[in-house]
Amino acid sequence: MKKALLIASVLFIAVISTACINNIAVQELNNKAAEYMQKGDYESAVNRLQASIDLDSSIYETYYNLGIAATNAKKYDIAIDALQKGIQIKSDYANFYYSLGVAQYEYADELTDTEDDKKVTEENQQKADSLKKSASENFAKYLELNPQAEDKEAVEELIKDCTESNSDK
Repeated sequence: MKKALLIASVLFIAVISTACINNIAVQELNNKAAEYMQKGDYESAVNRLQASIDLDSSIYETYYNLGIAATNAKKYDIAIDALQKGIQIKSDYANFYYSLGVAQYEYADELTDTEDDKKVTEENQQKADSLKKSASENFAKYLELNPQAEDKEAVEELIKDCTESNSDK
């Protein structure tokens, strides 16, 4: 009986120690990512935040920050995925929806960019239309959760732009 109690105690201490070490590592990675973001080094911030999520995937703020960093790095697939996962953790956080809408909106614009005389493929146009529709829905959800938003008029303009983009087809 004493042996079983000793083994259980050792395992408990090991688990607690590991959790503490993980929390410290996650905090350190998040702090370093914030430094990179302040310097405009979004690629490095994305890498640090992804490593942080590998250690602890339950912190919604890390997903939010990853979404912001990835959008700024023009890594839209990563941004959209991170923000959607963050919404699964904290669905009432209005900024997730706004940031997700921005990532989708910017990605759609990138897909339909006709600079340098390049033509937009039908596949890219369809994906862009779908992204703009989703962006519009996410902007609307942001306003629903944050009806007194200071940027309400600007967000309503984004919704209008998304809707007009899709109705032009």
